This record gives sequence, C-alpha cells and structure tokens, in this order.
Amino acid sequence: MVFAVPLARTFRCVSQEQTGRVVVITGASDGIGAAAARALHARGDQVVVVGRSPAKTQAVADELGAERHVADFTSLRQTRELAEELRGRHPRIDVLANNAGIIAGDRRQETEDGHEQTFQINHLAPFLLTMLLRDSLVAARGRVIVTSSAAGVAARIDLDDLDFRERYTSVGSYGTTKLENMLFARELARRWGRDGVTAAAFHPGGVRTQWGHDGGALVRYFVRSPARYLLRSPEKGAETLVWLATTEPSTTWGSGGYFADCRPARANRRVEDPELCTGLWDRSLEILGLS
Repeated sequence: MVFAVPLARTFRCVSQEQTGRVVVITGASDGIGAAAARALHARGDQVVVVGRSPAKTQAVADELGAERHVADFTSLRQTRELAEELRGRHPRIDVLANNAGIIAGDRRQETEDGHEQTFQINHLAPFLLTMLLRDSLVAARGRVIVTSSAAGVAARIDLDDLDFRERYTSVGSYGTTKLENMLFARELARRWGRDGVTAAAFHPGGVRTQWGHDGGALVRYFVRSPARYLLRSPEKGAETLVWLATTEPSTTWGSGGYFADCRPARANRRVEDPELCTGLWDRSLEILGLS
C-alpha cells in the first residue's frame, strides 16, 4: 500500500498489532481525520469514514476501500440518521473518534436546530452521536476519543448560556467548546466506565488543515499566511488520536484524561469540578430531549 512506509515512520508511538476492529472517525474526509483513517486502516482496523463533503468523503473511503457515511453536524436530524445507520451496520464499535469540528466566524450564526454552530458542531452533535451509539460501544467495551484543543485549557463555560446568546466571539466560543470536549470525556469515563467504555480528549497541536478558513478575521489571516507552514502536518496532528486508539487505557493512559503528544497534558482545572462535568452532561441531555 502506498502509505505503508511513511505511516510507519510517522506514527512512532502506535501499536502495529493487526486487529480488524471497527473504528468510526468523524471529520475523516480531510486533515487529521483522514490521516488517522489511513494509519488505522494500514494497521488492520475496519475504518468507517464519516465526513461532511460527499466528494471528499468518497475519495478517502475509496482510497482505503472503506465504508463511508456523509453527515453534516449542523443538522441534528442528520446526526440521528448517521447513528441509526451505524447502529444497523455495527452492533459493536471498538473506537468512536469524535474528530469533526470548526472555528466559526466573527458573526454568531445558528444551525437549522436553533443552536450556535460552534456549540452544535463541536459538542452537541458529537454528544448526541455518542449517546445513540452507546449500546454498540458497550458491546465492544470500546473507547471514545474526542479531538479537543489547548484553546480549552484556559476557557470558561456558562451552563446557562451554552449557545453563546449573551456573549459570543469566534475564538472564545471555540475555546469553550474545546473545554466542553474535556468535560465530556471526563464525565463519560465516570458514567460508562462500569460498562467497560473508556474515553479521552486530546490536543493535536497546530496543524496545516482546512481548520480556520471559515474562522474570524485574525484566524483566517494566520492560516492563510506563510506562518501556516510552521504548523504540523496532518499525520503529526493525528498521532495522539491514533495512539489513544491503539494502546491500552488500563496500562498506557488513564480513561477520562486529556493528552497531547502521546502523553498526559495539563487540562483546564475546571475538569476537576464534578458538578460542572455533571451539569454539562445533564444540560446536553435536556437540550437534546434524551433521558
């Protein structure tokens, strides 16, 4: 396979065991998600490619000979339909990588569901997808991996304004949703750990992808400037995701933790607040109408 040699060199902290596990990756049509899909496919996993763009999603899936699904997380209806399709095809899911995400523009915009788009795409839709795939994850004693960011380490969260109706900025809202990713992984590990499901959030580093091209003016300026060539390759950015997907949480990493560069990293101190973790979980269930 054309990717075998470079991937073996790039993903140094990844187990090379052949497994055939089912690995679902959202945001896999480009960037970090596509790089992770290639690495895990080369390792022997049955990768399921999920993306927003039909053409890009098909291209990656065809390259790997993999199953593909198209879903736009600005639509909770499409998220539910995706979950139904995945449940029907996969009674066992070993890894769910919630990798899809955005940084939105300077002007607050709402989805068709009436939620601020950063909140829905980065937290609410992945939360919904995970809830709906619970049985498949429990059956496999699987793991949930969430692509977070160091932008969430110093962020704050207001459980009474998760849709940023009172206060919205492009960078601020992005950072808050990345904190939500950390809180989600921590609470999921606590609630579902008794059923054998593990979870982790990670920071991929600054990566040369399409991320930021729809962001605020300053973000767009940076990602389109020559400075972007100082950023990591998608393969390097995906390294921690692949490490979390291929190593044992019981011996290599702690469930509910936050990681970067294939090792534990300093998370937002608010992750240690059990009331905040529980509050975000319960509020998310309420918003989605889930019991």
